[in-house]
Amino acid sequence: MIGIDTGGTFTDFVYIRSGRIHVLKVLSTPENPGEAVLDGIRRIQQESAFAYSVIHGSTVATNALLERKGALTALITTRGFKDLIEIGRQNRPDIYDIYTVRPQPLIPAQRRFEITERTLYDGTILHEINQEECAGLLEKLQKKKVTSIAVCFLHSYVNQKNELTAARAARKKGFNVSPSSEILPEYREYERVSTTTVNAYVAPIMDSYLNAIQRNLSGINLSIMKSNGGVISAKTARKESVHTILSGPAGGVVGAFAIGKQAGYTDVITFDMGGTSTDVALCPGRIPATSESIVAGCPIKVPMIDIHTVGAGGGSIASMDIGGALRVGPESAGANPGPVCYGKGSRLTVTDANLALGRLDEGHFLGGEMAIDRMRMGSALKKTARHYGMEPVALASGIVRVVNSNMEKALRVISIERGYNPSDFALVSFGGAGALHAADLARALDIKTIIIPKNPGIYSAMGMLYSDLIKDYSQTVLIPAKTGADPRVFPKLEKRYEPLVKRAVKEMLDEDIPEDRIIIQKFLDVRYKGQSYELTIPFSKNFLASFHKAHEQRYGFCDKHREAEAVTIRVKCTGKTAHPQIKPEKAGTARSAQKAVIGARKIFTNEIFEEGTIYSREHLTSGMRLAGPAVIHEYSATTFVPPDFIVKVDRPGNLIMTRKK
Repeated sequence: MIGIDTGGTFTDFVYIRSGRIHVLKVLSTPENPGEAVLDGIRRIQQESAFAYSVIHGSTVATNALLERKGALTALITTRGFKDLIEIGRQNRPDIYDIYTVRPQPLIPAQRRFEITERTLYDGTILHEINQEECAGLLEKLQKKKVTSIAVCFLHSYVNQKNELTAARAARKKGFNVSPSSEILPEYREYERVSTTTVNAYVAPIMDSYLNAIQRNLSGINLSIMKSNGGVISAKTARKESVHTILSGPAGGVVGAFAIGKQAGYTDVITFDMGGTSTDVALCPGRIPATSESIVAGCPIKVPMIDIHTVGAGGGSIASMDIGGALRVGPESAGANPGPVCYGKGSRLTVTDANLALGRLDEGHFLGGEMAIDRMRMGSALKKTARHYGMEPVALASGIVRVVNSNMEKALRVISIERGYNPSDFALVSFGGAGALHAADLARALDIKTIIIPKNPGIYSAMGMLYSDLIKDYSQTVLIPAKTGADPRVFPKLEKRYEPLVKRAVKEMLDEDIPEDRIIIQKFLDVRYKGQSYELTIPFSKNFLASFHKAHEQRYGFCDKHREAEAVTIRVKCTGKTAHPQIKPEKAGTARSAQKAVIGARKIFTNEIFEEGTIYSREHLTSGMRLAGPAVIHEYSATTFVPPDFIVKVDRPGNLIMTRKK
């Protein structure tokens, strides 16, 4: 099995053979992401004759949305509602910015069409769809060379008859069709039409991408990582591409949560710092989920792991703003041209700053396979520092402090601002640049323990191998749930779950998952009557008590005497799959400890350069302890250990970093 994560700078591969992890990093090819994927798989196949299944975290749908390079898409909706996608909500993300520019809808006015039909809020069909009108509209779309259609009719989440009639007619004409009743059968028209439109916009792009990979790699079983932390078949991903928008980061959270539990920590904060961005998630004994996200200005209301992202990575570019303040990111040098030290870039990045501070080494980057140019970086650092009127070391140190501040804010958003104390959690650090900054962030937030898994630079790819087959189902119900125990509400809700559970089990059996490996979890979106938004809680007889408790934790208060409302029922169906079995590390000996030391050099810490020890992680074994200042090199990443931290290697080979007492 091969896990693949496509990043902005590198495409990462991880595969298990004979109980051992093998890794590979290939420079990404942003103009055609599939080239790097095919290159890496072929290299792995040349090494070994094993037959592999591939789980791929793809950025194809994400990039198509961000760059507005999706399919030529049209929207067909109920008469009078074609401008809903442009009207949107009254939200003001930048309320004081008088120059703010509102994101343009994915589908412009000239490709938004209305049709005469009407379904009422209770599912009653007031006007059936006019077949002749529908046929004429589809003929018009063919002349406009539209390839994909989003169909979103009013109240189709209650009764999908009219919507599916239009969808069937469009499919007969050869269009790629996304009906909202299949993509998101929930109320709130704007979010439903937005989510459906995103799916229609990116699905043909994803279909073309997956076809190209499978055409060049015949015989390989290909699965795609979903935003909710599960996997789906390539066939499903072609039709429901909106579920892959946060595909790559989701794999990292799944892997980090698994490694945290393995190390004895069920409450963890995951910290994934790559080349372009940093993704963080708080896991309070479970992987967090949300069904309300905005990507590239488009609301997307499908279940996904609750990940907060900031534009801070190893490739983030340093600059001065017009007020003379140092800024780092969100602009990134990416894979091409990359940081200055990669040999092409001309603008300083976080990676260049870490090299200048002695925390990276030109002789051990990617295990020595990739040359980095210290002299070129040094020349650019001096030139930029002189331009800003700073000392070179002060500039490099400032770049690191600013990017740390950006990432610290992200960690505060998911912890303190949501009622959690970060010191109650362990920090699982991964990504190519994460272990260089983890100690500084843990110190700032009073986090006691840092876990750095083996091969942290490819851990999003590793996490994909820990993923199960997961499918989500939902249905809006809008059932009043009065205060106290109402004996009628629970049976009524239970009855509404039955068709979703039946469908979930059937689809898992169709995926060849044995019935004894299928797990059904029920959730419920609840709100106080009159509120605009809901909280998702596990469904049980005491769901109201759970809701009051969740509301108090999120908002600081609850009202147990106020009438509540069950809004949407949700079913999460998990098909358990085989996970990697990694052989534990052998206990260390004095000889192996000595062998792990590969040198010493000056490392910038506490505002001065201090002599630090350089270790090879390949030779660090279970039970070993070491103290900072130190740098630990490995193929996919580098770990910086400040003077006030110590490191212990546990049985699975994780680095457990804690503050000195």
